[in-house]
Amino acid sequence: MIRELHETDIDRVSEIWLDTNLNAHDFINEEYWKSNFAMIKDLFPNAEVYVYEEESKGEIQGFIGMQDNYIAGIFVWSEVQSNGIGKKLLDFVKDFKKQLALHVYQKNKRAIKFYQRENFKIQNENIDENTGEKEYIMTWG
Repeated sequence: MIRELHETDIDRVSEIWLDTNLNAHDFINEEYWKSNFAMIKDLFPNAEVYVYEEESKGEIQGFIGMQDNYIAGIFVWSEVQSNGIGKKLLDFVKDFKKQLALHVYQKNKRAIKFYQRENFKIQNENIDENTGEKEYIMTWG
């Protein structure tokens, strides 16, 4: 089931945010993610976030963060990745967003393949000012 974020979900989505970033971005010093953890956690209550909750377990397993038509990120708990949760979250927002854009690190090959499979196109290249890493700007719609 996909639903809007509740205040009681913040600890779990914060944990998923950190887990996913540490695992997907091993080319970035883990201290970067850990040092941003508290700030990100404080942003969740006012953000547009949709969570995927496994109904049988009653546990959040992933979420998508949005800023208008911009995907701030799709995060899926490492233990349940490659089970279609990211696609379900993406399909959910595609139902009410006509266009989407995102940034993805060029070294995150798995994410790039996922977005290309979902019909996102690379539009431009950029450098993330915070990490110095090259990234693609991708769009859909």
